[in-house]
Amino acid sequence: MDTSRSRAVREESCSAYNAPEAGIGSSGEVCLKVRLSVVIPSLDEAGRIQKAIENLRWADEVIVADGGSRDGTVELATLANAKVLHVPGGTIASQRNAAIAAARNQWVLTLDVDEHISRDLRMEIARTLEAPGHEAYRIPFHNFYLGHEMRHGRWGNESHVRLFQRNRRFLERRVHEHLEPISDVGSLRGFIEHRPYRSLAHHVEKMVRYARWGAEDLADRGREAKASDLTVRPLWRFIREYVFSGGWRDGRAGLLVAALSGFSALLKYAHLQELEWQRDSRTAVVPEFLALSEPALDTPPKAVLLPLES
Repeated sequence: MDTSRSRAVREESCSAYNAPEAGIGSSGEVCLKVRLSVVIPSLDEAGRIQKAIENLRWADEVIVADGGSRDGTVELATLANAKVLHVPGGTIASQRNAAIAAARNQWVLTLDVDEHISRDLRMEIARTLEAPGHEAYRIPFHNFYLGHEMRHGRWGNESHVRLFQRNRRFLERRVHEHLEPISDVGSLRGFIEHRPYRSLAHHVEKMVRYARWGAEDLADRGREAKASDLTVRPLWRFIREYVFSGGWRDGRAGLLVAALSGFSALLKYAHLQELEWQRDSRTAVVPEFLALSEPALDTPPKAVLLPLES
């Protein structure tokens, strides 16, 4: 049989992923399901959840931790043969942690709905888990903004610890949650493709929501907004990402991302200032001399008789 033809047949058979155990084909393809639990938090992701799950057929288990979707996300995830957990009202970290606790495999991969595993990474994970050399693994990201790949700036050099054992947990934060510290972390070469925003409107909507959550995290830690947080910090964020991190090399896309990043910083501290004002208004105390000088509401005013002029 022709070599190219036999390779195509092997690749086609490997794409089914119906076997219960992990394995690597003779040409390097992942031909059997990897003993891995993939964890996905979701909230109103009906437009993307089914495709995200279908792209993970190579994994032994896919767990969707749903935060209270109302658009059919849960039903679509169930139809796609994912295990669905209901975790309403919590943070993304709490959704991830609930799914990790329910995982049946020793190794866990955490993904978002807008993230896609490259073919090279899929095979690398399968090979790595046959004989793991570290407690966790860091994975590089290829980020796209409205169709443009971001090769430079902060987005062009991004990686996160996403592959780890199920005894680990995410730190509870409303936004920018991250895994608990792990000392023994390896690195993988394959990448995760990340397309976080469907449109500019989606970016702005998400940015406002995350800015509010970030402000609430800061308020919980006793942080107060300063004048420099509302002026210098947003400007520095833009300059750092566009100039010093090299965002300018990504053209107009880099300019837009850096500008919106600076605006995001402004929004977060503006929300923090608003929280301070709301707290102050709730705890405002009427000065004592004003309280004493005001007549009681249930005491009728006294009549004063004036002498008649003669």
